[in-house]
Amino acid sequence: MRFVPVVASAGLASVALCTAAPEAITQVREPQMRVLLHEGDHVVLRADQTQLMTVRGLPGGTRQIRRLQLHRQGGGLMVVMDGQTRRLGAGTLLTVQNNDPRGIWLGQRRYQGALRISGRGGRLRVVNALGIETYLASVVGSEMPHQWPLAALQAQAVAARTYALRQRSRGGGWDVKATVASQVYRGLESVTPSTLEAVKTTHSLVLVHNGRLIDAVFHSSSGGITEASGMVWRRQHPYLVSVQDYDQHSPVHRWQERFDSLGLRPRLPDIGGVVGVDVLDRSSSGRVRQARLRGPRGSLVLKGTELRRRLGLKSTLVNFEMVAAQQDVPQRLRALKSPAPVRSGSRIDLLTSSVAANVSRGPSRLLAPPPALLPKRVRVQGMQLLVSGQGFGHGVGMSQWGAHGLAKQGSDFRSILLHYYRGAEVVPFRSHHDPGLASVPVLKPLWNS
Repeated sequence: MRFVPVVASAGLASVALCTAAPEAITQVREPQMRVLLHEGDHVVLRADQTQLMTVRGLPGGTRQIRRLQLHRQGGGLMVVMDGQTRRLGAGTLLTVQNNDPRGIWLGQRRYQGALRISGRGGRLRVVNALGIETYLASVVGSEMPHQWPLAALQAQAVAARTYALRQRSRGGGWDVKATVASQVYRGLESVTPSTLEAVKTTHSLVLVHNGRLIDAVFHSSSGGITEASGMVWRRQHPYLVSVQDYDQHSPVHRWQERFDSLGLRPRLPDIGGVVGVDVLDRSSSGRVRQARLRGPRGSLVLKGTELRRRLGLKSTLVNFEMVAAQQDVPQRLRALKSPAPVRSGSRIDLLTSSVAANVSRGPSRLLAPPPALLPKRVRVQGMQLLVSGQGFGHGVGMSQWGAHGLAKQGSDFRSILLHYYRGAEVVPFRSHHDPGLASVPVLKPLWNS
């Protein structure tokens, strides 16, 4: 899903360039991102090789060390610095950084910029503070394979920059998380020459609609058609509508999974498993919006997003079918097969093994992994729930596999972005402290990176 390391170079700061009159020139400092890397009871940081780390915030002043270990103990923190132990208060805030382009190790990954460690709130929290362009070089390589066409990587860079800037200063101790809860960031391990080029050649470019940063969400693969934002979340944005996708070559364009009764019980303990499924409502793109699950202990109505979470499905663009259990087959079969979408309101009965449904032709933040190895085969009996699906993800905004497909067809990054974000514009970011982009007009405010 995300791949390969190389060293990134970074710089903060600087001056905005402008072709307007001298009085219109604006100084723009590169926006800084605060990325939540870790929350837990134990943290270990170490220098990559010989260059020491600078630690600020310690009683007695700044220290130069090679290894820093912290863990919570009682109401405070135990800190071990190059073998020397001392106790600090729980409210201590430490800042660790160095000038080594190879970064600082946290776990199995290396990070540039400053690492801020706080013990407040009952857990150790590590936040990486760094310039947005340095951050993006890793995000692009974490969200897409770096070998993909440059146009797809550029589209990812602009979408990720827009998303990140919109999340800044929302409150709390960080702007974004390093996981799919925001967008994936893996530090220097995901930076390559191609991701650096994608960020550099789209420097400062963002997506706006009516002068404001858009909510530039994206996903892996839609299964042929993207979803409107209002079908998944509360708000329908004018630029997040359902459009044709170009992801037919995606490894998850079509997929299947099987569930037997033993596999369904722990997923749905409130009804004791599933003996029947009623699809109550579908969106215009064919995704399940609401379904009734019937089990030995009663029934349960779930939204499509919750159904996807409970069953661990790749998307909500799915159909359900009761099939006789096969002997010696994997519980979760990943066979690629084109499903036949079932109309809203159709019933799949797992008790009687009948499908009382009219079948019609119907019209999905994470990159699809290569097909997984099948798990060990197990003997099952009775009936199984067969889920036939399309795509991977929520289906809203840019499809990453679709961006790949369009790039292969010769589309540039602007065309790709404007296909998935209808009515948006690609423009230079005007002011890092004005998310509404309503500041004094500046033609080309760029920060140096």
